[in-house]
Amino acid sequence: MTQEGPNFVLRSFSLDRLLNLKNTFESKFGESPQFYAYAPGRVNLIGEHIDYCGYSVLPMAIEQNILAAVSVNRSGTITLANINPQYRDFTLSCSEEIAIDRENPKWHYYFLCGLKGIQEEFGLARLAGMSCLVDGTIPPSSGLSSSSALVCCAGLVTMEANQKSLSKVALAELCAKCERYIGTEGGGMDQSISFLAERGKAKLIEFKPLRATDVKLPDGAVFVISNCCVEMNKAATSHFNIRVVECRIAAKMLARARGLDSSGLLKLAQVQTELKASLEEMLALVDEVLHPEEYSREEICQALDVTSEQFSTEVLSSNTQHVTHFKLHQRAKHVYGEAARVLRFQCVCSSEGADSIQTLGELMNQSHVSCRDLYECSCPQLDQLVDVCLKSGAVGSRLTGAGWGGCAVSMVPSEKVDTFLQAVRESYFLPDPRRAAMEGLSLFVSKPGGGAAILLEE
Repeated sequence: MTQEGPNFVLRSFSLDRLLNLKNTFESKFGESPQFYAYAPGRVNLIGEHIDYCGYSVLPMAIEQNILAAVSVNRSGTITLANINPQYRDFTLSCSEEIAIDRENPKWHYYFLCGLKGIQEEFGLARLAGMSCLVDGTIPPSSGLSSSSALVCCAGLVTMEANQKSLSKVALAELCAKCERYIGTEGGGMDQSISFLAERGKAKLIEFKPLRATDVKLPDGAVFVISNCCVEMNKAATSHFNIRVVECRIAAKMLARARGLDSSGLLKLAQVQTELKASLEEMLALVDEVLHPEEYSREEICQALDVTSEQFSTEVLSSNTQHVTHFKLHQRAKHVYGEAARVLRFQCVCSSEGADSIQTLGELMNQSHVSCRDLYECSCPQLDQLVDVCLKSGAVGSRLTGAGWGGCAVSMVPSEKVDTFLQAVRESYFLPDPRRAAMEGLSLFVSKPGGGAAILLEE
């Protein structure tokens, strides 16, 4: 990782915000910060719930971010504080074992994920003492990756404080892995774009090996983010991990139906690779092999020739042990269809055709329908918001992030942005007092932001 200069500060956050963080740090800890770390949130333009299935996604970093001020010391303790008073301070010894409570996720546990990841990566028996003050502008539980940005920022802080070094790719992979300490079995998109983003560019993120390819977004349109004001914490519920498990089971069922050894296959992309099939052929295979009715545990165990105990320990995760029925056809259908839409989206962006904005909008609309009907990761408020956005002038609108609440992302012709914002404000936010109070942070145009970085205090 490289350090950034003063111009980075002005591009990524206001000087007033940085000075406020510095002054608050000095008042709280009695010393000046030695460095700052920054990690952005993200909006996924298309490719929902397919990164953990092994497929490419197409996000961009947003200007909202996590910013931390840090000083390294010899106190023997690590003190974490947040500018937002609703998040309590937390202190731990530099030599104690880092414990993360999956059942009761609090803000500092996400920081501890990054801390623990760096500690284990470098085999550090004792971490450097430090004081850290965090400031976030990403709305929490909104589907814009506030939690992953905090994990990434924590990994960056811990690496710098302990005078270690990793590449951006290695940091992204490490932070994706260590966020699982809190129980979220994500696929790595959030951490990858947080580190690999470049200002002004969206990215096609591919996995194994991790790589990011520039995607030029079309001129003449902007992306608007709107929050439905329903919060969803991935680590606090099992919705997200149930979908991960359903895709895992579907992969094994498809593999077994085609005579493959399913024991080592956990991702739907692996099955496609083994079969040397196209995405269209995989969609046909889903219709042929998997029935649309729910599968019981017993039916799955019989089809995979495993015991109930093996199923629980080898397939299910810790917070999905209670699940008795699984939808496999719908989940696999979404994944293969969404993977095809991502590739089509990238292709249309590259072609820069006259009708590219309309085509991209249609792909976004198809994605939302699939998320709503096949993956069942939307909610009534999100569906209402997407409908309002389309009626207000968006050419395409879809949920973004895990779903079950959070945000929609809409593609809006540049000349219609002002009327679009006003129409959404009047139709969705102002009629509801709670939404109206949140509107200032819940409806905004976003440009592709830059990736995570360290800024040294001068």
